[in-house]
Amino acid sequence: MTSKKTVVIFWITTTILFLFEGVLPALTSQTEMAKEGIRHLGYPEYFGVTLTVFKIIGALVLILPFVPKRVKEWAYAGFAFDFIFATVSLLMVDGFDLMSIFPLFFLGILTISYVSFHQMDFKKA
Repeated sequence: MTSKKTVVIFWITTTILFLFEGVLPALTSQTEMAKEGIRHLGYPEYFGVTLTVFKIIGALVLILPFVPKRVKEWAYAGFAFDFIFATVSLLMVDGFDLMSIFPLFFLGILTISYVSFHQMDFKKA
């Protein structure tokens, strides 16, 4: 039996991820500020577009309840890689500061979402 607390934690953390990794990139990825951020890290512009597409797909996969558990596992892994490599990129380019480790905050939220996801009972495998 899944506790109500676990379900609430799952939906709060997953909604945060959906908003910041799906909705926000969809709305801001083509702004000059976002493009400059990609250039600043040394990545080509097409990388930003590709990353945005995968973030939107991953966010939808996490939030939609009918998506199979195995597919959700891939989305969780993709976001974990995204947050880890974002941290590494920022540390290499900008050095150590609060903004360089900010993606680790979202890695923490992702971890809480992942753990609570596995604590819930799902009928779909």
